[in-house]
Amino acid sequence: MQNISSEAFVLGLSAIAAAIAMLAASGIGIAQGLCAGKAVESIARQPEASGQILQTMIVGQAVSETTGILAFVIAIILVFLNPLVKML
Repeated sequence: MQNISSEAFVLGLSAIAAAIAMLAASGIGIAQGLCAGKAVESIARQPEASGQILQTMIVGQAVSETTGILAFVIAIILVFLNPLVKML
């Protein structure tokens, strides 16, 4: 077995960590779709409450979207800027 440099090892683990972060972001997208579907069902059942349902849905999706954006930013930092390599 060949020796792997410490820089290559850190870069490989960073790529795996970035993939896990983007996996979390894809889960957020699925959850937002389910939330929108449930909101449409709720509005179909009670059209008079559509304002409150829509407002609550948008606030909830905005909060979850910030988590997805943060996961994306962390993945980009790990792949391109990678502060861990400079520590070696």
